[in-house]
Amino acid sequence: MPRVMGGSQVSSFPLCLGNGFVVAAPKGRFNTNPRQRPGFFTRRPVSPERAAQFQRSCRLGSFRSVSVNFWDINNDLIPFRLNLILQKRLARGFNFCHTCAMASTKTSPRQLVLLIATAKGAFFYHSDERREQWKLTGPHLAGWEVYSLCGDSRNGRVIAGAGHFMHGVTLRTSTDLGGTWEPVERGPAAPTGPNAKLKHIWQIVPGHSSEPGTWYAGVDDAGLFVSRDDGRTWTELDGLTRHATRPIWVPGNGGLCLHTILVDPGNPKRLWVAISAVGVFRSEDAGDTWQLCNTGLHNVAPDFVKGEGMGRCVHKMALDPHQPGVLYQQFHGGVFKSVDAGDSWISIANGLPSDFGFPMVATARGSLFVVPLVADEVRVVPEGKLKVWRSRDRGASWQPLTAGLPQESHFVGVLRDAMTTDPLEPAGVYFGTTMGELFFSANDGDTWQRLPAQFPRITSIKAWAV
Repeated sequence: MPRVMGGSQVSSFPLCLGNGFVVAAPKGRFNTNPRQRPGFFTRRPVSPERAAQFQRSCRLGSFRSVSVNFWDINNDLIPFRLNLILQKRLARGFNFCHTCAMASTKTSPRQLVLLIATAKGAFFYHSDERREQWKLTGPHLAGWEVYSLCGDSRNGRVIAGAGHFMHGVTLRTSTDLGGTWEPVERGPAAPTGPNAKLKHIWQIVPGHSSEPGTWYAGVDDAGLFVSRDDGRTWTELDGLTRHATRPIWVPGNGGLCLHTILVDPGNPKRLWVAISAVGVFRSEDAGDTWQLCNTGLHNVAPDFVKGEGMGRCVHKMALDPHQPGVLYQQFHGGVFKSVDAGDSWISIANGLPSDFGFPMVATARGSLFVVPLVADEVRVVPEGKLKVWRSRDRGASWQPLTAGLPQESHFVGVLRDAMTTDPLEPAGVYFGTTMGELFFSANDGDTWQRLPAQFPRITSIKAWAV
């Protein structure tokens, strides 16, 4: 189903179509077509600055490459009258593309690619928006340890953060869906810090939609790198690694990894990162300076980590798709929520079978998903029953989801980046296990299926709508 992003009701019932295009209605009425007759939308180009101002005035989010942020036409936040008109127009074939935000009178199935990173290469599953048939390709980068993948819908490029015992740790790109790969010659390097080394590239994410050439990469040893030229060259945002707390950063079991990078949809200068086992940092100036945001989180290893405010082992974070400044995280010991952009955190783990786990993802509608494990020293699902837990009320309550998942003698885990969602409706949810299995749901987690392949240990999964 086509999707749109809508705004709160204002005097002119505006609707933002994305980067640089809006539907505007003068004098409180819909501008339905150039002749002012009902039936068709019109759009007009605006400057990026005007589009950003328009979005802020309507309290809109914004589109992002790959992991898009939108409200669909059934969302009750869209004015009722606008909802009805959109339903009628979309039923006649008016389509919106989330990656380029351009309107078209043609409708065609959207292609979906699951980018699967493993300890021994990458694999791609191909399908369409129905998600009924899947085609597997790979291994790509065979023999490489792949920690991160990202698809660029503007040019069909795939970016991989990979390491090899002979070739070292590099960014590599493919423009033919994994057929061939080229190294990025001036990619992320060893970050600032005592005896720091480049061990893994844990995360690759696009910048804000208003900055189409910007990319971020998080590495181990912990550091944040940025590219302003569409990934050709990378420089360190060393305001993070020069933070006053850097001398007392302590790695978690998986290393001193910067594994999460979040860009505020409404403010390109606001960033969050999460480092294990250090905590959460926020920047309000595009990465020049950083504030530690660990209030409400506890030291998970006080016998070993003595630094004040340290030992906050964040496993994964996600943004709320509808409420600015609301974040969620799976912690080393609990699940937490912040309603003040990370200034403080409160527990939302009530009802979950354990405090320990790794992934945390959110769908475009706001459903949250986690996979609890037994404990720090027993990193498998409780009782050998593979369960995904979902919240549809922002963490107030949790529901176990088991339909189609193994419920007997299935002792596996799910790593922090091995779970993702797609931008379709109903939302697709995907996760890979430490034993190389891949499960997916095409209905927001209600039922699950296993895709027919056995992979090496799955480190990351991303859903790419092409």
